[in-house]
Amino acid sequence: MVLTRQEIEERMGTTPPLIEGLTDPAEQLQPNGVDITLGEVAVLSGAGQLGISNSQRRLPQTSPLVYDALGFLELPPGLYMVIYNEAVHLPRDIMALGFPRSSLVRCGATLLTAVWDAGYSGRSQSTLVVYNPAGIRLQKGARVLQLVFLRLGRETEGYRGVFQGENL
Repeated sequence: MVLTRQEIEERMGTTPPLIEGLTDPAEQLQPNGVDITLGEVAVLSGAGQLGISNSQRRLPQTSPLVYDALGFLELPPGLYMVIYNEAVHLPRDIMALGFPRSSLVRCGATLLTAVWDAGYSGRSQSTLVVYNPAGIRLQKGARVLQLVFLRLGRETEGYRGVFQGENL
């Protein structure tokens, strides 16, 4: 079952809160999720590797980009790694799925996301893909992703991977 705005608000009052770091809850809380905002942006500057085991995983190097004086980035077509401003703290009975906001898609860009497993805690990363041949201009703090929370039938063991606590 998808959490409603009211259920999300209630879970924000727990310790740790379901999500923290919202700059404008009135704008960011939606009927069926929370809008997540753009934090850091980096260019991929190396190859990645995935093998059969996690010991063979090598993430690509990244080079951070610097926002202009007005807090904007001019991004030509390509791939970028983003880190969101908000931290998520999922209890063991809640998972989340992220979707690009329709405004981002209408500008010719999207976000590649994965599952936020129950028990995960961190400031997540995703890949931003700019398809628009003219590029996109994004301001730091822009709402780019909607995170939808799903209640599980029962508690799980919880996420125990290497990304637990990332970017906190």
